[in-house]
Amino acid sequence: MGQGLEPGMEIGGFTLRERMHAGSMASLWSVGRAGDATPLVMKLPRVRDGDDPAAIVGFEVEQMILPRLSGPHVPRFVAAAGFDAPQPFIVMELVDSPTLRARLDDAPLPAAEVAALGARVAEALHDLHRQHVSHLDLKPSQVLWRPGGEAVLIDYGLSRHDRLPDLLAEEFRLPMGTGPYISPEQVRGVRDDPRSDLFALGVMLYHLATGERPFGFPQTVQGLRKRLWRDALPPRAHVPDLPPWLQEVILGCLEVDPARRWQTAAQVALLLRHPEQVPLGPRADKRGRDGLRTRWKRWFRAIGHEAEAATPVQRHLAAAPIVMVAVDLSNGVDPLAEALRETTRRVIQAEPSARLACVSVLKVARIAIDSTVDASGRNLHVQGLADLAHWSRALGLPAERVTHHVLEAPDAAAAIVEYATTNQVDHVLMGARASSSLRRYLGSVSSQVVAAAPCTVTVVRVPGRAEVAIEPVREETPADVPP
Repeated sequence: MGQGLEPGMEIGGFTLRERMHAGSMASLWSVGRAGDATPLVMKLPRVRDGDDPAAIVGFEVEQMILPRLSGPHVPRFVAAAGFDAPQPFIVMELVDSPTLRARLDDAPLPAAEVAALGARVAEALHDLHRQHVSHLDLKPSQVLWRPGGEAVLIDYGLSRHDRLPDLLAEEFRLPMGTGPYISPEQVRGVRDDPRSDLFALGVMLYHLATGERPFGFPQTVQGLRKRLWRDALPPRAHVPDLPPWLQEVILGCLEVDPARRWQTAAQVALLLRHPEQVPLGPRADKRGRDGLRTRWKRWFRAIGHEAEAATPVQRHLAAAPIVMVAVDLSNGVDPLAEALRETTRRVIQAEPSARLACVSVLKVARIAIDSTVDASGRNLHVQGLADLAHWSRALGLPAERVTHHVLEAPDAAAAIVEYATTNQVDHVLMGARASSSLRRYLGSVSSQVVAAAPCTVTVVRVPGRAEVAIEPVREETPADVPP
């Protein structure tokens, strides 16, 4: 997918014109549509053997969020196709301008220009937050400009909508973001705090004002974790004549504790537009980092957060229960998959406010490297998502009530239990195939889940199938999920 594309090709009723960008996760093409003169851009995910599954999930996240956004500070959504289509894509309006990244080459910029640029970005952030979205990957390359000067924020693959499922948090444990801009709370796995975007804005302002990144460019989680206790060197240590009010605003965005930051993007925009209203405090005159005692306290609190990680992370969950269905589609929609779907339908009907998470498990080796494509060259992760989408479509649920997840793991039962535990699932549905002597000896995936899951588990069998039916003896793999 996303490869072998040429100008003139038609995808979903849009004609490819020119490739504008080819990144590691997606390519961007200018496209046209018959009878429509609006400049449009199509994003096409790159799905190849060995690609990061987070890129696939991020593309799904953007497909969920972008259609729900409106206003001058976001690109207008036009159309999309999911991974169950021959070619997934997102089409949006083309905002044809350089990104804010181009201005970094001229840094340090005059204080007035830094403030003007920052105020426009802060205004766009405030509009985004009012629409229940935290960007969580804000950086200069994600900021474009309309002809009237309004900032446009793009790329919502890592974003969080507080009224939609957080697919990234559900499937991945590592911090999500771009190293120089990720906030301390994101390092800890917190993805529901819009003040994280203010931290990223502070990093951008710092870079524009000084020509330096406040935290460098960390490449490891260990490097990111220093952000939990170490503050930035004050901007005036780099540029002594920087106005105190601008340092006050920047450091107010970069506080380690989000409770000590400016609390809204609207407040930051107001201060940047009216420097005379900036309340000058000790931050305005700082020339060095916080003392050892303060850093030690932060470090101690960070260790405390590590201790708490052993229990399920407390997140802002919807009041509706979460129902997880683990379905095996390796044999297509066979009788067991149909029986599981019918049971799922009855459970969902009994819980009209429930949210459904459809899950399958893709086998990966513990040590060796598995191929992630099948004999036809199709990406197995993407194919799994498409199969789940086809399976769930017959349930007739609206898009906001159902999500699809392919878990990559060597142990299917452990992956299912971890997903249920981490995401506070209320009810697990899964299938069980006929017994065999090997399964009785080793223990089936379903029996392991029943024993270890922290919630109710319903195991479905095909009606009329004998419990003692004999299968050929073979090793149990995630292709047998449910077993």
